[in-house]
Amino acid sequence: MSHALVVGEALVDIVYRADGSEDRVPGGSPANVALTLARLGRDAELLTHLGTDEPGAAVAAHLAASGVTLAPGSTDAARTSAATAVLDADGAATYVFDLAWHVSPAAAPRPAPAVLHTGSIAAVIEPGATDVRRLAAELRSEATITYDPNARPALMGTADEARPVIESMVALSDVVKVSDEDLAWLAEGQTPEEVCQAWVALGPAVVIVTRGGDGASAFLASGERVDVPAPAVTVVDTVGAGDSFMGGLIDGLWSAGLLGASHRDALRSLSPATLKPILERCARIAAVTVSRAGANPPTSAELGEA
Repeated sequence: MSHALVVGEALVDIVYRADGSEDRVPGGSPANVALTLARLGRDAELLTHLGTDEPGAAVAAHLAASGVTLAPGSTDAARTSAATAVLDADGAATYVFDLAWHVSPAAAPRPAPAVLHTGSIAAVIEPGATDVRRLAAELRSEATITYDPNARPALMGTADEARPVIESMVALSDVVKVSDEDLAWLAEGQTPEEVCQAWVALGPAVVIVTRGGDGASAFLASGERVDVPAPAVTVVDTVGAGDSFMGGLIDGLWSAGLLGASHRDALRSLSPATLKPILERCARIAAVTVSRAGANPPTSAELGEA
């Protein structure tokens, strides 16, 4: 079995809750995707930018405990980045970042992954974003490329500045997952359906928009659409929900034999009948994540899977 290469930020989430309590937990959107994949039993390698300070050691240990491997060159940052998340009474998070991102010249991920996933800050913020796009372009001949814009307006400038950068990554990708909140910021005045259909026309086999408790919709290259509901759940907080959905999506496509460049044509021919149970499982994974504090995705065992 081949492996997943995830490229992007890993950091410390400082979470301030509505009741006045505070937590410091490892986070970062790409790191959370790698964590989800590892907990679902996949060989997940993360190329990131951590320091060797105490926070960096805590993040590395957290990832290693679930089986995530750090690519060489991932721990040469001067300091480990942080994100402050302020939660409202419904558990929704607003973020403030203290972050630096680049891909180390010493970076040496293992060759020939089945999938390269990236997203969020790493695919937009320079100097690392240029390296991320280069890696995706280089590995596209052997790997499926997956992408989650996971927009952070506080770091990405205006929507008009961010959208061309994000859409350049969409055009390189086979699978894109985006939230309705991201689309509301990136494309004010357009419906999620309009943006997703425009993005499919750029090249991906499928673009999926998540709507939190209202479920998710997938737009296929064939022109077909798949809608799934979200399970009813008591929300503790939404930290990491989209990342766990993304990890579940990669895992589901992997189990269906649709990852790797040699399966690109099959992925473009993906049927609604194949995709719907994958998305239903993604929604279940995200529901478990929001039912407990922090970015804490379930394992296969917790999902009741063999």
